[in-house]
This record gives sequence, C-alpha cells and structure tokens, in this order.
Amino acid sequence: MGDAPPTYLPYGNNTLEVCFSGEVNSAGIWENLSYPSVFLSYPLPRLELQILLTFLCSHFIYLIVKPLGITFFATQMLAGLLLGHTVLGKLDTVNELLFSQRSGIEIIDTTGLFGFVMFMFLMGVKMDLTVAFRSTKRAAVIGFISILAPITVGLIIFEAFKKPEQSKEVNLERLLGTTIESLTSFSVIACLLSELNILNSELGRLALSASAIADVGTLILVFIFSSMAKWAIAPSVAAVNTAGSIAFVVILFFVCRPVMFWVIKTTPDGKPIKEVYIMFIVMMAIGSSIFTHFFSDSPLIGAFVFGLSVPDGPPLGSALVDKLECFVNGVFLAVFTTTSTMRVDVKSMMENRSTFLFSIIFVCVTFLAKVISCFIATFWSLMPLKDSLAFALIMSSKGIVELSYFCSFIDNKIMSTATFSVLVLGILVNSTIVPVLVKLLYDPDSRRYAGYEKRTLMHLKPDSEIRVLACTHRSENVSTIIELLDLTCPTKESPQVVFALHIVELKGRDSPVFIAHQKNENSALSSLENIFAYNQYEQNNWDSVTVYAFTAISPPKLMHEDICTMALNKQTSFIILPFHRKFSTDGSVEDENSMMRNVNCSVLDRAPCSVGILIDRGVDDRGKKTLKTSSRMPTCSIGMLFIGGKDDREALTLAKRMARDPQVNLTVIRLIADHHYSGNIMDWDGILDSEVLKDVKQKNEVGNSCNIMYAEEVSNDGPQAAGVIRSIVNNYDLIIVGRRYKVESVQTMGLAEWCEFPELGVVGDLLVSTDLDSSVSVLVVQQQYYVELGRAR
Repeated sequence: MGDAPPTYLPYGNNTLEVCFSGEVNSAGIWENLSYPSVFLSYPLPRLELQILLTFLCSHFIYLIVKPLGITFFATQMLAGLLLGHTVLGKLDTVNELLFSQRSGIEIIDTTGLFGFVMFMFLMGVKMDLTVAFRSTKRAAVIGFISILAPITVGLIIFEAFKKPEQSKEVNLERLLGTTIESLTSFSVIACLLSELNILNSELGRLALSASAIADVGTLILVFIFSSMAKWAIAPSVAAVNTAGSIAFVVILFFVCRPVMFWVIKTTPDGKPIKEVYIMFIVMMAIGSSIFTHFFSDSPLIGAFVFGLSVPDGPPLGSALVDKLECFVNGVFLAVFTTTSTMRVDVKSMMENRSTFLFSIIFVCVTFLAKVISCFIATFWSLMPLKDSLAFALIMSSKGIVELSYFCSFIDNKIMSTATFSVLVLGILVNSTIVPVLVKLLYDPDSRRYAGYEKRTLMHLKPDSEIRVLACTHRSENVSTIIELLDLTCPTKESPQVVFALHIVELKGRDSPVFIAHQKNENSALSSLENIFAYNQYEQNNWDSVTVYAFTAISPPKLMHEDICTMALNKQTSFIILPFHRKFSTDGSVEDENSMMRNVNCSVLDRAPCSVGILIDRGVDDRGKKTLKTSSRMPTCSIGMLFIGGKDDREALTLAKRMARDPQVNLTVIRLIADHHYSGNIMDWDGILDSEVLKDVKQKNEVGNSCNIMYAEEVSNDGPQAAGVIRSIVNNYDLIIVGRRYKVESVQTMGLAEWCEFPELGVVGDLLVSTDLDSSVSVLVVQQQYYVELGRAR
C-alpha cells in the first residue's frame, strides 16, 4: 500500500491502492497432510485451479454448442457468465474455493491481461499494413463508412438522451461506449473469417481490406482524441507524452525494424531464427507495453504497435507466431475472456433504469447503423443481396478487442458496472448470432460450382485450345510438371494455355495474398525460380504455349479454394497437382507432406474440372531423368491401364492427346475379366468404354503418325491385377490410370482393403507403393466431379 494518496484524485476516491501482497508461490501439498486444502490458500495453486476450471468449463460448453455454429470466443464468454456472480458465483463453495481472497482475483486478472498484451503483439505481427494502403477504392470507402456511420448515429442518440443535470462522468462513459461500439477491429474480423473458413474468399478479402483501413483510422483517431484530452488537462505533461509516443514509433520503424530485417538477412535460407533473437523480441514487446503505460497510454497499444514493426511472414513473423500463438490463445487469452466476463453483474443492470435504457438503445442503434451503411455500400457496388448482408454482419461483429476496451474502462473507474454488464452482454449476443447468420447467408461452395458447363478433356474438340492449371508447392515439382505439359503435344493448331500457380502456406500473417506475376518480373520472391522455369517453357514453345504465373499465400485448410476458384475463373479443363510424397533415388520415401495431401483431397472433392495427381518417381542412380526423353531410349514410353468408367475414359483421352507426339509410344492395356466372372450384360458405361476404345483398336482417328499399341490382360481379382501391373510397370516411363474412386470391379476386387491413399484409387495406390520395385512416374486422373447444380457426378 502507498503511504499517502496522490494530491489529485480524478475519480473522487478517498484512498488509492497502488500495490498489494501477491507473491505467486506455494509451500506444496505436503505442508499439512491433515488438511490438504490448506495449499489452496497460496496464490500459485489457486491460480492453477482457476485456469484449469476456466479451461474445462469453456471447452465443455463449446463441445455442446459447436454443432449450432457458435464460436469458441462466445463459449469462453458463456463460461465467464457461468462462473461469475450470475450463476455459480452465488454458491458459497465456489466463491470460497476460488474467489474469496482478493489476491487470487488480482493475480488471475493480471495473468489474463498479460496474455491479452501478448495477443495484441501477435495480432500486430500478423497484420500486414500494406493491405490498408493497396486496398481498392471500394474497400477504402467501406472502411471509412463502417466507422463514420455508427459514430454519427451514436452521437445523435447521445445528444437526444443528454440531460442538463447529467454529470461529466456519465457523459464520458456514454461517449466512450458509443465510440467503442462503432469500432471495426481487424483482429476480430480476421479471427471470425478464419473460424468460418472464408478467409480467402471474395467476401473475406474485401472484409480484411476494409477492416484494415478502419483499424488504421481508429488508431489515428484514438491518438488524436487522447492527445487533445491530455492537452486540455495538462499541456506540459501532454507535450512530454506526445513527444515520447512519436519517438517510440520512430525508433520502432526506423531503428528496430531495419535491425529485424538484418536478422532475417543473416539467417540462412531454410534455417530457423535463432532463439536468442526470438527471446529478445518478446522482451522488447513487453518493454514496449511498459513504455507506453509509463507515458499514460494503454500497454496494449505499445505491444500492438511493436508487433506492427515486426516483418510479417516467414521467417521471423512466422517463428514468433508458431512459438507463442498456441499457448497465448489457448491459455492466456481464454483466461482473459472468461475472467472479464465474470465481472458481469446482471442484478446491477436494472438499478438505474435510464442508464440501462440508453445502453440498450445505443448498442442496437450503432449496430444497425453499421449494418445498414455497409450493406448499402456493397449492394450499391453490385454485390448480390445475400452477400451484401453477410458482409455487413461481418463488419459489425464484436469480439475480444471491444471487450478489452470495456475492461480497461471499468478498471479505471470510467464506466459503471451496470453499463459494463450491458455492453459485455451485447458483445456476447453479437458474437453468438453474427457467425450463425453469416453461415446461413454466405456459402461460397454452394454457388461456386453450380450451373456451369462440363469442363473435361473428353468434351474438348480434338484441335481445340487446352487450358491447364499447374500447381506447384515445392521447386522440385516444377520440372516434372513442365515435362508432363510438354507431353500433351501443344501445337500452333492446338495451343496450350498454362496457369502456373505456386501455393504457399500462410505463416505469421492474417491476410491471405494473391499475386499475379508480370512477364520478366524481377523480385526477391522465392516463387520466382518456379516462374522462370515456366517462362522458359513458354519461350521454347513460343508459337503454341502461353503461360500466366500466380502465387497464392493462404492457410493450408483453404488452399484448395484458391486452386478451385482459379480453375473456375480461368475456365481450365485440367488441374495438375503434385503428389505429397517425395521419393529418393532408391525408391524409398524421402519426405511426406500431409498438408499437401489434404489439399489434393479437397481439390478432388470440389474441382470444377478434371484433375490429375502426378507422382514423380522418375529418378535413377545418376539423378533425375525426364519423361520426354530418357538416356535409355530416344522416345517416351507411356502405358495406360484401362479398366472402365468415367475416370479411365478421361485418362485415355489425355493419353491419346499425348500420342500425337512422334516421340511418344503409347500402349493401352485393358484389364478384362473372364465372362464366367463378369457376365455378358453390358451397361451404359460398358458401351461408352467400347466407343472410346474403338479408335485405339483401329488406329484410325488419332492419326497415322501415332504410335499406339493395344493389349488386353485377364484379371479376375485384385491379386491377379497386381501381378499384371508388376509385370509391365518397368516397361514405361509414365503410366496413366483413372482414379475410379469407390468404383467396384471384378478386375481389382480385394485391393481396396489394402489401399493406403484413397485419393489415388486402388490401381494408383498400388503403383506408388514402396513395395513396387520401380521408378516409373504415375499420373492419376479424375474426371470433373461437380457437373451441374453442385451435385456430385
């Protein structure tokens, strides 16, 4: 405790407590074996029990309400209500066990505040300020409208309810409440979009751009208004504080930021940032919050601004996020949200009827003002009705940032408990209802693949242009994909348009990035070495190939959205995906990327055109060999295994296109079953199979220059099919098969039970097995899955 209160007490208190005895320690459970509960009188075990209780309570509630579409943040607030004065806090046992000692409450509040400081630091690290400056005119207009409209309407309501005898404290409380309710927080919207899995959708990108502009505008307004208030009270102190704030920002962005770029530059490619640098940056984040608090600003602002100065993305920003985010968001942030909501006192809300009425009215009015203004701005720019309404709801969402403001107000005695309770319950209602409504209004998949034409290789005319989306994740994928593209025999009469997409995992930032690269672009992006290879391929085939290069940086669970959206927008007929496994020269698995496997599976389920997964095993003791030509033979030998069905017909169509190349030898091997096993009845698929094989058998319609052979092998079960494949696999440089997912056939009966990779089908899975002594590359083809009105084929 302080010896005497300060001379100036802004809130009229008689005493001011500046510290208390709060050592976080414990003598252990063995201090008094007769009374084990004694150890709970120590702050440390009490803190641990409080954290455990908030964790269990929030996750238990989330387990119940998750099917309803309620977010985890809302369940943390519900847990706070459950543990607070409204419900369980009334029970003497709970109150005595957890919250009877003030030191215990102060310590968990301090723990939660520390966690929120680190959360704001991470939000600053992940926020890309360039999003605000490179935003479109529409995003800029919406960003400013989302702030100005609710503030204007809120001020009108404030003046309408203002009374002559109203105290300055009430005026300040209502003005601050109106201002915070009008905010549009980038962090809140980014978390909401991520939880709804629409972060890189068209709506999500627009919301991130608009909220980034609104957030920057809010920071500027807060700085201006707070500086004006300080200058009005004490000009000399305000001058020192303003100079300190400006010096703080200058040092961060013109001294610390270049030093962090030097750290990145001195770190070898592919190597992690040294631990000493990570620890030093974390300590600087804590020091920044202390610095801004010393100059009468919120410690949250110091941590957030320092986070903005940290270069986002890999290797530094991503390293900080990887090391801190899990613990900060999973433990500290949950404690902050729950303990903040525990302060809600429903009983005190009704003590002052006018305060309660005004709080309800301005919460509803500012929300409606923001919804209506954002809806009009987007609907006026020709966005569909439901999308405009969903976007307006997203921009009006409330979350942890607004909750932190209200907590700071009640801590500083600026806001009453009654007003605080109403506003926090408003955040709870908002965070519960808005995500559910957005899910009902906006489902990009339901329309994205609805009502478009079939885009498959089979539906292309023989000499028409072929448009291919080639996806790469690692540089070693590029050469084999280019060789496969070259095998499709592009000519001047049948040109090829390639959309080369480099997919990169989003790390250390909130905003997904989509880059359209220009020809002869000179940049330091790591994806450019892949782009150069594609540009070289275009130059080597200048009269028949056109290449457009792109880079998509997005979260792993949303990468397939970038791929499918580009395939739809560019009207491609075929998507090439690299297999998630990398094989070594001896045929063993060198590396396995589970993230890429999930992307491949998602694309197969959603793609608006045909898809091919390319498995590159074309290596020997001397290194990589090409598909086009090998050291063993002057031509490329391709085998096509045909069993029957849509996927096999699509794969055969691609193989016949490759056979136009005079350097390609194509062998079509059809696996047939004895009539004793298959019967004599031919279904519609069988008729189509016979029709597509007719020209292969007769060697007429594919041209005289083609070198095509046709053979039939008998297979009455899976083991027999495996034997056939083993006997022929080493005769080819590339084998093409159809996926035939969940298609039962006599020829492969029993293989599905041993299938390790369902995305390749039973035959493709057998061909990539490490038990198969072969270096043949494999292409697994699936015909377009969605065909009309979003229904599966």
